[in-house]
Amino acid sequence: MFGILPFQFRFRGRVRLILDIYYCFIESAAEQTGGVALHPTQIARATGISFTEVAKRLDATPELFVRLPKRDGVTRYRVTSSASARSDAEIEALLHKAERRESMLFYAIAFMVLAMLAIVVLTIVPNL
Repeated sequence: MFGILPFQFRFRGRVRLILDIYYCFIESAAEQTGGVALHPTQIARATGISFTEVAKRLDATPELFVRLPKRDGVTRYRVTSSASARSDAEIEALLHKAERRESMLFYAIAFMVLAMLAIVVLTIVPNL
């Protein structure tokens, strides 16, 4: 049903996955100096999340992760500079706020669909 709509829910129900990926970058950066660039395979191994899900989340959240130009045919990702300047609590609050917005949008769409169905039913029932 939601394939018809021109938008996707990027955060709704996926905050834990995004935070796991984010913390994987943070832990890797603590081991190395400077910003760390990771391939989705490295993140998938470290977090235990499937490769395809990691790749989707990295591409779907440009607020946190940026794709680096290919070097030697390998695409790597890095945490954005704005995200690296924020604390972990701020990142979690940002993600939960985005999830809340998407949930409200979902509920609004569901309410509109139910309201339209109720209007259709109320117009048909008196004619029976």
